Amino acid sequence: MSEARLGSETLVIATHNAGKLKEIGALLAPYGVNCISAGSLGLPEPAETGKTFVENALIKARAAAESSGLPALADDSGLCVAALGNAPGVYTADWAERQWFEGAPGRDWYMAMGKVEGLLCEKGPETDRSCWFACVLAIAWPDGSSAVYQGRADGSYTWPPRGTMGFGYDPVFVPQGGSETFAELDPEEKHRISHRADAFAKLVAAQFGG
Repeated sequence: MSEARLGSETLVIATHNAGKLKEIGALLAPYGVNCISAGSLGLPEPAETGKTFVENALIKARAAAESSGLPALADDSGLCVAALGNAPGVYTADWAERQWFEGAPGRDWYMAMGKVEGLLCEKGPETDRSCWFACVLAIAWPDGSSAVYQGRADGSYTWPPRGTMGFGYDPVFVPQGGSETFAELDPEEKHRISHRADAFAKLVAAQFGG
């Protein structure tokens, strides 16, 4: 990994997920970074063939940087459930099968959350429900250099889903020491304690000296 650093140039966020763009953009706003999404540029989504969060984040960041000619940041994150051998892990999004909602493509996150709950229920009522969100942020530059930052948020899996302010598996994740799910928390509070915030703190320290 290189020692290249971000400046005030435009940064491509390698996602087609509006919720993820909004969250990442909010975290980078204090540093004067102008964020645009790969989706708004019409960039294709590369196949995520990696076996780890790091590999997949780098695949996405490098593809966006090469296609756009701009530095790109990719997030690869997922839910890891201890009792399920850390699944769904890198296959977190795949468990949410692609569907069409009101004429637009998307993923069925309620289906995915139900799959996890079903597997936990099969193991019995005393099953360990500890889990964590993992996040890897990868930055890639058009010259081929890159940097990686990793974060984690521990918690427990709850059912039924609660809250409307998050996305993905947020409605079933209760952070350690808390009682509300990520989807029930005020966005500012979630940003403060999330796996993505942990990874961003490391990115900011390295990229902006903060």
